[in-house]
Amino acid sequence: MGLLDELEQQAQQRKASADDAEKRKSDREQIFRTQLEPGMVALHEFLGKLVANLKLLQPKKPLRYALVGYGDIVGYIEHEYDLKLNQQPGSREIVLGFHCAVASEECPTVEVLGASKVKTVAGAFQRYHLGGVLEPKKDGNGETISAKFNAKGRIPMTATFFADADSAAVRMNFVNFDALGTATKNVPATQLNEATFDAIGRYLMREDSNLFQEALSDSFRAQLRTKVQQDQIKRRWESKISEQQKADLARMKREQGLSGSFAKPAAVDDKPAGSSWLDRVKGLIKK
Repeated sequence: MGLLDELEQQAQQRKASADDAEKRKSDREQIFRTQLEPGMVALHEFLGKLVANLKLLQPKKPLRYALVGYGDIVGYIEHEYDLKLNQQPGSREIVLGFHCAVASEECPTVEVLGASKVKTVAGAFQRYHLGGVLEPKKDGNGETISAKFNAKGRIPMTATFFADADSAAVRMNFVNFDALGTATKNVPATQLNEATFDAIGRYLMREDSNLFQEALSDSFRAQLRTKVQQDQIKRRWESKISEQQKADLARMKREQGLSGSFAKPAAVDDKPAGSSWLDRVKGLIKK
């Protein structure tokens, strides 16, 4: 191949790659316009109705957060919600914020001994903007060597939903829901529907929700069924072989008893054709 032919081939490959990238970009933009944008509008409306009902009903359900070195922090949601929709030409963002008020009277009062342990628990309290450090005691160097902790304060809870034309999906971030920290989930545009909205609503209300349960594809479900069936067949054959082994051993013991000899029969060692245990197992499997 000549130089010009090589350059022409490279130019065609680059053009084809650029065309593919442009087509993918165009497809993502279409998904954003036709699915994500109206889906985010519907989600915002759903959340608006949800928080309106929660403000009216004021459900009181204890939330528990495990904190290493301290124990469970117990709190209740304050039903004052801040719901925002941020719109940009190529993106949509929904932010829902509220607080969980710590119920100090339901939280343990824990005495922590040792400078390093006190520092660890105090650092965790500070990181999550919690108060409740009681009776600190210091050594001669001014370092706190013991203290009592009883959590108090408010834990911020935030749910963020972000969609743009680049990703063709919704990225969800939940801060301080299941635990102190952030949980993230990506949802494709095709799943932005009423079932997902319901799962989101139940998750926000701290009810049983399948939001973080991944759906299995049909092909993977078929693979699982096949694997289960194979395991069942394998166990059945293993059981049959085990039963046959037991029957053979019992028969050989009876034969030994009748002959008055307790030595191992020669047929077992010599394995004559057609009468060995292996041949009998093969015959069993063929049945």
